[in-house]
Amino acid sequence: ASALTAKFAAPCAVGVWGSSYQHCASLHHSDGSNSVLSDSEESVFSGLEDSGSDSSEDYSEGEDGTSCDKGSVVMEETSGEQAGPPCPTMEVTVTPRRDEYEEDSSDEEDIRNTVGNVPLAWYDDFPHVGYDLDGKRIYKPLRTRDELDQFLDKMDDPDFWRTVQDRMTGHDLRLTDEQVALVQRLQKGQFGDVNFNPYEPAVDFFSSDIMIHPVTNRPADKRSFIPSLVEKEKVSRMVHAIKMGWIQPRRPRDTTPNFYDLWAQEDPNAVLGRHKMHVPAPKLALPGHAESYNPPPEYLPSEEERLTWTQQEPSERKHNFLPQKFLSLRAVPAYGRFIQERFERCLDLYLCPRQRKMRVNVDPEDLIPKLPRPRDLQPFPVCQALVYRGHSDLVRCLSVSPGGQWLASGSDDGSVRLWEVATARCMRTVHVGGVVKSIAWNPNSAICLVAAAMDDAVLLLNPALGDRLLVSSTDQLLDAVTTPVEPALQPARWLEASGEERLEGLRLRICHGKPVTQVTWHGRGDYLAVVLASPGHTQVLIHQLSRRRSQSPFRRSHGQVQRVAFHPTRPFLLVASQRSVRVYHLLRQELTKKLMPNCKWVSSLAVHPAGDNIICGSYDSKLVWFDLDLSTKPYKVLRHHKKALRAVAFHPRYPLFASGSDDGSVIVCHGMVYNDLLQNPLLVPVKVLKGHVLTRELGVLDVAFHPTQPWVFSSGADGTIRLFS
Repeated sequence: ASALTAKFAAPCAVGVWGSSYQHCASLHHSDGSNSVLSDSEESVFSGLEDSGSDSSEDYSEGEDGTSCDKGSVVMEETSGEQAGPPCPTMEVTVTPRRDEYEEDSSDEEDIRNTVGNVPLAWYDDFPHVGYDLDGKRIYKPLRTRDELDQFLDKMDDPDFWRTVQDRMTGHDLRLTDEQVALVQRLQKGQFGDVNFNPYEPAVDFFSSDIMIHPVTNRPADKRSFIPSLVEKEKVSRMVHAIKMGWIQPRRPRDTTPNFYDLWAQEDPNAVLGRHKMHVPAPKLALPGHAESYNPPPEYLPSEEERLTWTQQEPSERKHNFLPQKFLSLRAVPAYGRFIQERFERCLDLYLCPRQRKMRVNVDPEDLIPKLPRPRDLQPFPVCQALVYRGHSDLVRCLSVSPGGQWLASGSDDGSVRLWEVATARCMRTVHVGGVVKSIAWNPNSAICLVAAAMDDAVLLLNPALGDRLLVSSTDQLLDAVTTPVEPALQPARWLEASGEERLEGLRLRICHGKPVTQVTWHGRGDYLAVVLASPGHTQVLIHQLSRRRSQSPFRRSHGQVQRVAFHPTRPFLLVASQRSVRVYHLLRQELTKKLMPNCKWVSSLAVHPAGDNIICGSYDSKLVWFDLDLSTKPYKVLRHHKKALRAVAFHPRYPLFASGSDDGSVIVCHGMVYNDLLQNPLLVPVKVLKGHVLTRELGVLDVAFHPTQPWVFSSGADGTIRLFS
């Protein structure tokens, strides 16, 4: 007691504590009646929290280190030796307040069950688990499933293992990935928080020295003993709002449905009254000769027709009865299916929807868009001019030289043939010993080189046709490249041709270890891209001829790659997979656009010479035109072919594009791209070219345009190459 008196001697000298102390002393010496209490006395028992007060610390510990109870404070009269005015003995007992956040939990912010803190076993015999704010019961979910149903749910539902039952509401909850990870960490004896580090260095926030004086000795604030004026104003405003009717009590919801008269505003004296949209029932068909009681002999069925009629399904029969002949009308019996047909007629009248269709007199010719006549769009190929024969198996690919004088073709017979375009004469045959799946002539007119894809290698051939100086300069260009002493690790191997192979025209062999399905050149003739038939990110490789270097431009795969193409003017690489076409920027090494052709399987790809439009062919008989400046969705989808498309091509100079299909036809279309960005491209099919014979259910396998003339070449499964001019 003496320690507490000394501890509170200084606070009693303060005005706030002095006035409070005197009032408490007078209360202690009164007759014990609590009928009259001041505001400060009421505030002691008002239950308001002490906001920002440190008075709790003053009660925590005395000088001798003994703890004191916060609920009761006993103050006795001090001796005269201690400083400060004498204070009479006072004993104040404060009832300990209950913490309002004791039962609160941040995990139960959305509690749908309002049953309270009572055992849920009390509701085992009841169909509900608590009540809502309107006083209505919250019913338990129906649980009529036995062990067999639970076993079937366990087999069918892939999320059954992460489904638990909420004991408060009885509903099934599906644990998220974060909750499952938390449970697994707790089962392993780990901490719940992944980022928690139990071995962090300890920080000594407080001094380890034992001190005599308390940390703080600040007295309690005055606002701890008087009612809050802010709360008083809030309550006053709420009371005023209730008196004015601005705040209404919660009304119980009315579950009865509201009905209204649908035809209340209708005029009963109008035409058709309430049914203005009345649609008369369709009339039945008039009876024919077969329904007569005395039909002509040709309408009477024979025995075979009767047997066939009985074996047919009711929906397949021409008549739902068999014609019969009677001598007189009095001999006709009652119709057995009369009631059934009347009943079906009634069902059709009230179950089948009917609506009034307003006819518009429109000329069908006006619905067809006005397209220019094909004769106004000439020149374009119209007839077959030459047939190139020599291959013994189907011709998969072909390519035309930049000057348009020579033609290269690859076939399944294991040979590459070089033709003269004007005479259809085979100038040279190179046997490569495998199926040639793709062939491409170098677009650079200063280089005489042909790339052919055979098995897992790309063969670079010098056809030795045309200018001898051009042929020799090409060989000098290839021989001038020096290989480093320690070659870098590359995804492909560059091999020099042997002496016998050089006589055949082979100069280089690029081996990949996986089958090659396509090879294509860049516009400048130094780079070529190949497509490998293998899963993974190495499906597309880019080779540089001048340095004999190979690289894989992608780090991950986005599906099976079908075709690739270089942009003619910009550093873009177009990669076509089965369902999409991706446009990559080679310098920035990023994805620029992703085109969605809405096809099941893309088979071919071609880029317009201007670079702003591309076309894609698919195996589901679609030709899709994309305008890169317009949208990533198709601008136009053409369905002219009846079977799968194998190849598409643009003409380098004329506004023409062609497509070859398994139906054995080549369709040439006029595709004019305007310089005005506000004008859409004009697509008009102008000619269907036929000549190939279907072999093994395959037709045209590849198409290519002549670089300078409006001619188109096509290779087919019949082993021929045809020129249409």
